Amino acid sequence: MYYDLDDPDTNAHQFVHKGFLEMSWDSYIDNLIAQSKDSSGMAHIDRACIIGLDGGGVWNSPSHPKALKLQGSEGVNIARCLKSKDFTAFMSSGVHAEGTGYQFLRVLDDKLVLAKKKESGALCIQATMTAVVIGHCPEGGQQGNTNKAVGIIGDYLESLNM
Repeated sequence: MYYDLDDPDTNAHQFVHKGFLEMSWDSYIDNLIAQSKDSSGMAHIDRACIIGLDGGGVWNSPSHPKALKLQGSEGVNIARCLKSKDFTAFMSSGVHAEGTGYQFLRVLDDKLVLAKKKESGALCIQATMTAVVIGHCPEGGQQGNTNKAVGIIGDYLESLNM
């Protein structure tokens, strides 16, 4: 059976939590990367993932070639900080993704987190009602393009009450 993730009436996102439809979330990763392209066609997101705000479980397929692969409790910790709107852990220990600690830069509107690590790049993380969109900007990339792309996908998910 096919579920249209763009149709809010299908509630298809609920099946993701049970392990179904992972591949459909991969299209959001592709779209996120495409949204980060500049006028020359260069993408400013090289890896990305979408996790649940409740518990930090990864929604996209880890086998996606551009998947940001969170390790251990990284997804849980990111989701916990964003859900509680308590960023003390990020401020004291940084934001961890793929085993790398990024320096917490700032939080905007209690839902957008920016972090950076020299030589490793930057993270843009945005919470929605039910998800967390994470984009990684490679070192030398334009973080503004990354922030814009994460915002577009995050706002789109929110428009679906997600």
